[in-house]
Amino acid sequence: MAESVEVLITASVLPSYAHPGDAGADLHSSQALVLAPGQRALVGTGVSIALPDGYAAFVVPRSGLAVKHGITIVNAPGTVDAGYRGEIKVALLNTDLAEPHTIAVGDRIAQLIVVPVSRATFIPVDRLPGSQRGEGGFGSTGLTQHITGTDTSGDNQ
Repeated sequence: MAESVEVLITASVLPSYAHPGDAGADLHSSQALVLAPGQRALVGTGVSIALPDGYAAFVVPRSGLAVKHGITIVNAPGTVDAGYRGEIKVALLNTDLAEPHTIAVGDRIAQLIVVPVSRATFIPVDRLPGSQRGEGGFGSTGLTQHITGTDTSGDNQ
């Protein structure tokens, strides 16, 4: 079982895990609104947290909202730093081109994942060490290369 961490919280509705073993706790809307096709809105959750040092929380989309209604988060994942004490708000986007989506107070609109984080020490160098992947970027390990033998090591970014 994963380590548990205590998070201090003020909330109109507490985030909750739907099932044992879930990584994300559901965040609920604290306001009612209608998202028109293509519209985005910053939606309150009524939740403020105090994370311990060495932790961050990430606000991520709910897969059911994305698949069934085209509702996602514009800046997914949204990052909540340990020092932030304000309300967690979610930048929702309706990607459906035809249908508006109604959100009621209390609807589950996102998930909150709390994770330990490491702080990096950045060391400037003139050249990075090599790796098997090298500079291969977006699409450099795509299926096309495997099936057709197409060279994808060129500029595909």
